[in-house]
Parts: sequence; structure tokens; C-alpha cells
Amino acid sequence: MTTERREPATNADERTMLEGWLEYHRQTLAWKCEGLTDAQLRTASVEPSELSLMGLVRHMAEVERGWFRKVLVNDEAGPIWFSDADPDGEFHLTEADTWEEAYGTWQSEIEAARRNAARFGLDDLSEGKHRRTGERYNLRWLYTHMIEEYARHNGHADLIRERVDGATGD
Repeated sequence: MTTERREPATNADERTMLEGWLEYHRQTLAWKCEGLTDAQLRTASVEPSELSLMGLVRHMAEVERGWFRKVLVNDEAGPIWFSDADPDGEFHLTEADTWEEAYGTWQSEIEAARRNAARFGLDDLSEGKHRRTGERYNLRWLYTHMIEEYARHNGHADLIRERVDGATGD
């Protein structure tokens, strides 16, 4: 699998631009994980951190679910890997955790996010509320936040990938 990344057109309308940058950053995370074994994908960046590429993918599946299912459409979908007892569960990997499962779950959450977002205009407020703040968000805010979230974690992914096999790149 070779991940192709495309930046949105420089003259795109706002929604196309936001969706394009979000897709670009989703593709970047997939690209950073490409060609590695499950063991390499579970490799933590540096002690004491448990941050790994597979953990980042699992985290982003949780983030996609939280914003585009729970907040945007008020879906009662529960967490995938974390719990009250283990709030960072997506980062706590074992030998049984596989890339196939993490990637498949992440892609399923991305597809749900796309379907749900298609029902809203940029100014439309979410049907659900954030669990901590109780606020509703418009789709524009969600897209902007997700771009920021992916961009930050893609920076982490750059460093982890370099640690794992020396590969670098933008």
C-alpha cells in the first residue's frame, strides 16, 4: 500500500479546503505507519512515554469517534480502547494488538465521520454536546480542531518513525 497525499487546491472553497486539509493529515498519519511491522508500530518513542505509531492511530480513531459521532450527531457509541479505569487505554498496547485491527477501526471511524459531516453545513451546530464543557460546536470548528489534532500528532509520528527505522520526511 502506498499512501498518496494531496494538498487541497489553493483556490478551493472553504468546505473543500477544510475537508482537504483534514484528509491530507489523515493520509499523512497513514503514510508515517506504512511499511512497518506490528512490533515496530507498537514501539514506544522513548521511555517513559508509551507513545507509539499504533497508539497514535488508535487515539485518532477515538478522537474521530468522539467528535464526529458523539458530539456532532449525538451518537451514544462508547469508547473503543479507553475506559474510566484506563483513560489512556488506546496507548496501552500488548503483543495481541495488531495494525490490521487498529487501522481497520480507524478507517471505519473516518468513514463514519465523513458520512456524519456530510449532513451538516459549516455553520450548523452539533446535535450533541462535549462531555466536559457541555458546549455544542459548529462543523467548521470541528474540522479546524481535527486538522490541528492531526497536525500535532503527525509531528509526534515524525519523531517516532525516525526512532523506529530512521525514516524522515514531511
